Amino acid sequence: MRLYPLIIAVLLSGMAYPASSQLLSNTAISVSGNTQNSGGISTDNKDFQAFLASIRPQALASGVKPETFDNVALGLTPNARVIELDQNQPESPKAGAPIPPFAPYAASHVDAIRIALGQKKYQALKDALASIEQKTGVPAGIMLAIYGHESGYGQFSGNFDLLQSLATLAYDGRRRDLFTREYIAALQILDSGIDRNLLKGSWAGATGFPQFLPSVYLRAAMDGNQDGRKNIWSDEIDALASIANYLKLAGWRADVPWGVAVRVPISLDRSFIQSTTASPTCPRVYARLSRWQPVSEWRKLGIAFMGSHVPSETEPMALIEPDGSGATAWLVSSNYRSILDYNCSNFYALSVGLLADAITG
Repeated sequence: MRLYPLIIAVLLSGMAYPASSQLLSNTAISVSGNTQNSGGISTDNKDFQAFLASIRPQALASGVKPETFDNVALGLTPNARVIELDQNQPESPKAGAPIPPFAPYAASHVDAIRIALGQKKYQALKDALASIEQKTGVPAGIMLAIYGHESGYGQFSGNFDLLQSLATLAYDGRRRDLFTREYIAALQILDSGIDRNLLKGSWAGATGFPQFLPSVYLRAAMDGNQDGRKNIWSDEIDALASIANYLKLAGWRADVPWGVAVRVPISLDRSFIQSTTASPTCPRVYARLSRWQPVSEWRKLGIAFMGSHVPSETEPMALIEPDGSGATAWLVSSNYRSILDYNCSNFYALSVGLLADAITG
């Protein structure tokens, strides 16, 4: 099952490397009256309410209760700050543009504080994490590393009103279909029994500790503590179980490491291992991976594995050298692709894997 990426930088700007640990400003500004923002989009509340009325049939056809739609719409106004932030996204890197080095990114995302906090969470939640891992096959370290990247282990997950942000982005119109679907999905979350006051998130609609879009919540959220709710906003066990379930749905395979650090011989001919297939999703990201071949074939090319977590000789793996030849390199497995499904960025996926290894050893 293909699940949409979650991270704002990928969703909105198409960047190959996100800044998911540095959420954008959480200042929410509601506007009523007949005004326009700097991009010329009307924030007149009558126009906004007319737009909401126009999508009501679609919401009801998707199973949203009429009273839910009407009660939420009645209290909404467009948020000019959301439109401003959306219209000031950085441009996507152009094809052929130089890619910044990975080392500084890794230093800021796999740092001593993040490792220590992750280890503390690991000790506090060890039994619950083991239970989730048994059900999903996803290691505790990977769950915690994504939790740490997305919301600083729950310290920041955004406090924009989720429904207002999504309705505003849908009204803005540049990605109307996408955000209309997400707004309707958020209404479905309300209908499932989640408290309206919990529905906070980033200005771009990512919500909860895992920073899920509402549609992803509907697909992947799990009730990790068996209390009858899938609460990714204030319940760490539910959030971690949901992260693990997302990765499981994205193809995660138990007992296969995400990747292994390797030494590459100077004599290796990169043209011989270049991938000849183009990915239909995130092609610029996948283009940095070599062709996939078994561990045994990599050994024949002189690749030396560092560490003891080496997959079987038949496991297909791809080489990635984020800072080019002569620097640290990794062979990555199909589980690396599952992390890319969460956020299609090599820097993100590598730093998640490295943080996971540092947390659990």
